[in-house]
Amino acid sequence: MTMSENGRHGAASEVLDGLDGIRSALERVYEDLHAHPELSHREHRTAGEAAERLRSWGYQVHEGVGGTGVVGVLANGDGPVVLLRADMDALPVQENTGLPYASSVTAQDASGATVPVAHACGHDVHVTCLLGAARLMAASPRVWAGTLIALFQPAEETGDGARGMVEDGLAGLIPEPDVALAQHVLPHPAGYVGTRAGSFLSAADGLTVTLHGRGAHGSAPQAAVDPVVMAAMTVVRLQTIVSRELAATTPAVVTVGAVNSGTTGNVIPDTAEIRLNVRTYDDATRKRVLDSVRRIVRAECAASGATAEPEFEETSRFPPTVNDDGVTARVAEAFSSYFGDRHGTIELQSASEDFSDIPRALGTPFTYWGIGGSDPGTYRAAAERGTVDQDVPVNHSPRFAPVRRPTLDTGVRALVVAALEYVGTADVTRRDGH
Repeated sequence: MTMSENGRHGAASEVLDGLDGIRSALERVYEDLHAHPELSHREHRTAGEAAERLRSWGYQVHEGVGGTGVVGVLANGDGPVVLLRADMDALPVQENTGLPYASSVTAQDASGATVPVAHACGHDVHVTCLLGAARLMAASPRVWAGTLIALFQPAEETGDGARGMVEDGLAGLIPEPDVALAQHVLPHPAGYVGTRAGSFLSAADGLTVTLHGRGAHGSAPQAAVDPVVMAAMTVVRLQTIVSRELAATTPAVVTVGAVNSGTTGNVIPDTAEIRLNVRTYDDATRKRVLDSVRRIVRAECAASGATAEPEFEETSRFPPTVNDDGVTARVAEAFSSYFGDRHGTIELQSASEDFSDIPRALGTPFTYWGIGGSDPGTYRAAAERGTVDQDVPVNHSPRFAPVRRPTLDTGVRALVVAALEYVGTADVTRRDGH
């Protein structure tokens, strides 16, 4: 049995009454995480902090899931099982926010190069908010019944962290969730919460394609099969996939971000390399576009007389985030009731995320929403000037820095309200007479 509407309101009020008492501590956690970012698959310090806190609040904790993933399970009687997720990793970005707790961290990336590291995507916000929600729920066992799973995921930025946790036996460590919930801080005004049913975030596929020609002196092109020309023709033709193979109402993006070949102007090289990124919003479109990429590459290679078949390497893979209609409607109603006009329908996003790999593998319905993190005054002024794109830093920008208040409060409240929408009844509902 889930809570009645009055019961949910009472439970949310009672659980969130504790937020005032932990707000300062949460802000210190956030500042510490922000100052100590860690690259994908290297989130050892962050994971340790999460695990230690969860244990102190009575959660059964599993560490090292999928590398550095942490899962806390809090059983609180009979009732639905709710999974809440936050991602932990940072980016190889030099922070330029001017904050007193700005990151000055450097680390070695996967190639061994030393790079700056910053929480330029807001995952420090996500971790802090989930810790806050986990603490408040653990402190209020009288008002809800069921099981809460707090999952801290590594390597979202590389698109393989969620998949890694699944492949490392996540399903065997937790009770089967009835619903999975997650959120992301975005450059909307702080205090805003946005939900969207159906497609929300795009799938993203990264490919590196190697084209094989035959090198020669620049003065003797007749002796060569020029991979530079082959690459140029391929790049141009790839742009026709979206413009000529998809309906105008079907959103998709094909971007060639890098073409590498040769070392000097008078030598025709043997090979050329194309690096591209494909973004789509459903599995059918994704397959169609990727099939078209391979078809066009192979055809252009054949037309140029390539000396070998092209090679395709998948460098990244993010699934589409397609929110369950029923779960989203239920959470949206709860948010509208709690947040009032600070809740709305958020627009389709072209960013990507791997969270959905977890609920899809578990067979669990899910929804994923956005919270604002930008200073409301700055955003309002930019909107009035029509310069939001220029003046409001976006995720992955060196200047991206969500304001602490009310961003952290909003994120904690959203997770608690959504979780309480699904957990079972407890004493608070009986006190309300329902």
